[in-house]
Amino acid sequence: MTPLLKSIVLSTSLMATSAFADPGSFLEITLSIAPENRAAAAAIYAEYKEPFLSSIDGAETKTLLVRDTDVQVLHGFATNEAAEKYLSSDLFTQDVFVALKPYILADPDIRIYQAY
Repeated sequence: MTPLLKSIVLSTSLMATSAFADPGSFLEITLSIAPENRAAAAAIYAEYKEPFLSSIDGAETKTLLVRDTDVQVLHGFATNEAAEKYLSSDLFTQDVFVALKPYILADPDIRIYQAY
């Protein structure tokens, strides 16, 4: 294989890998948290990010978004079913939600989106 062809094949395989790595579904959880408690919420996010990515089937990404009005956690999953299953997992119901509960001012807004 020539160096040029090898470069093209490598570039194509990297593009294909990137395309398949994009989540097929997103779980968005919006939380009303007072500004003075956002650092504590961010610490909880950081504590549970790795366990989420390594132990939840279909989990692909997790991102914390902080706005003036609220905090959002955007989770990427392979499928909608994986996102729905996470919401009933022990990690979410017994660990993450319990840790965040003292800081949440209103019911969370939970949405699942299909990505295309």
